[in-house]
Amino acid sequence: MSEPAAIAAGTSMRPPAEVMRLERLGAFFPTRLSFLRTLIRRLHRERAVVRRPIWRIDGNGYGMAVYSLELGGYLYSLVAFSLPLDAENRSDRVIAEAWDTSYVLFDGQPSEADLDRLAATVPRQEGARFTARELVLSRANRSVRLFEHVADALARGTQPERGSIASTGYLMRTTAVYGNGKFGIADRSRIADRPAMGGPFQAEMLTVWLIRGFTLDLVEHVARARGGERAVGLDPVYRRYLGIGNSTGLGMAPFLVNHPVLLNNWIAARETALARACAVEQATDPEISRFLAALEQARAHVVEWKTDDRRQMTRIEGLREDLEALAGWLDAGWLARRRPWESLMSAAAAFSVETEELLVSLILEPYGHVVDDLADRMASPGEPRLDPTVTVGAMRRDLDAAFDWVRAIDFDDPTEQDRFWYVSEEKSEPRLGRRFQEPGCEKELPLDIARRVQAFDRDLSSADAAESLARFLMRHPEHRFAAARVYIARRFPYAEIRENLIGERIVPVDMLRCKLSFFGAGRFDPKSDRWIRIVLFQGAPGLDEIAAADPDGWAFPTLGSVPCAGMA
Repeated sequence: MSEPAAIAAGTSMRPPAEVMRLERLGAFFPTRLSFLRTLIRRLHRERAVVRRPIWRIDGNGYGMAVYSLELGGYLYSLVAFSLPLDAENRSDRVIAEAWDTSYVLFDGQPSEADLDRLAATVPRQEGARFTARELVLSRANRSVRLFEHVADALARGTQPERGSIASTGYLMRTTAVYGNGKFGIADRSRIADRPAMGGPFQAEMLTVWLIRGFTLDLVEHVARARGGERAVGLDPVYRRYLGIGNSTGLGMAPFLVNHPVLLNNWIAARETALARACAVEQATDPEISRFLAALEQARAHVVEWKTDDRRQMTRIEGLREDLEALAGWLDAGWLARRRPWESLMSAAAAFSVETEELLVSLILEPYGHVVDDLADRMASPGEPRLDPTVTVGAMRRDLDAAFDWVRAIDFDDPTEQDRFWYVSEEKSEPRLGRRFQEPGCEKELPLDIARRVQAFDRDLSSADAAESLARFLMRHPEHRFAAARVYIARRFPYAEIRENLIGERIVPVDMLRCKLSFFGAGRFDPKSDRWIRIVLFQGAPGLDEIAAADPDGWAFPTLGSVPCAGMA
């Protein structure tokens, strides 16, 4: 993905050597190009109306509900199941076998026969098989303490305690959101050409948005059953603030490595958007005002952002200090200069990477009319096939251009190949092992890109430059994978994470944050260097307000001025 014609002369995109390092990728924030932001704009633009044709939920919050809406000319339905779950069976692990709630996004309006079938299959998740009418499969667990606190407070006729809402930020958290053909559900090809579904993960984001609406309806329903006429509804500010939580582990990390063209398209869209904004010669007064308002909102958001993870909390504290320093000199007068955003990004180099990447997000906020079209270019039909007719010399040049950085890694040093990626037979999840301390490296996943390309480079250097790659690979079939990576990376410059992914210093949670930022996740809360909790759709318009609400005015949400606890 490249578009030099769309960027003013003298303005360039940040190079892959700068962007594609884990330190920076692991500091990404959501932008207006994030998938859930794109979905919310589409829902708003189409004035989507969400109906609830079925609500068969008892007073304890158990049963089935259906939510339906038309989007892009097609009807979609979320079928939700809520079932009793013993505390000892509640787990956020992807390998759990029981959940508080389970869901499917259904293609069309389900019949009673469909609902009977789904009731027997959806709560079983991986233990069942599905049809092409099912587009997305998901499940979620209650945040038990907050859900119960909210339900009890509303039942008494009061609002929940503000601090509890602020500290958690969600009533339920998903433990999986499956799409693209898993367990028999529809392949992406079934919906990829539909309006509103062509972008990455749009069906999955729609599912999570509807789940969020269901959880808010569910807690109010339980409160009414407990409190009767005393019960009140949740304050609109709280309804807006509560999103959907998610726990994500190492299973997400290999995705970025296994889909290099898709990764390129995501990053290229983001970097192209930044370059377009930086090419603006003179910001208008409304654009400056929009940016400064977003900056103040982000400052307040960062104050509320807390985590027990020492590494991330240190970065948050540094970000707070940087934003305080920025506020001392960054005003409308400063931004009235020529090419203000280019100047701001240049000045931001003096701050932390976390601050730089937050500014990328904030700079894009006033420029939907300039950058939002890039969201339509973030999907990928697949990886290009390696051309075997290219010469060894051409492949050397490609490697020099895209992978020269691998030559600096000393793989004779045990620390540089200390880790290996594999799939746990017991847990069915990707794992990181210690190569020299644990068994199993013979089952290593091919995420050791740098090591493979370095070995490929050595053998290329002794081959005839005029020889075809096909003949070279006949002698060295072990390099087919590396050759394909080089071929792709030369043509898609943001396709490769420029790090040794098997080195001792690897921090996998940075890969998770990178991917989650494109989803639109916030409140990144690492629980170790291998798994993270986040919140989706926090602050976003809800099911009943999507047509009228500002689709973009909710980035970096805070509780703001919320009624005191006890006020109805």
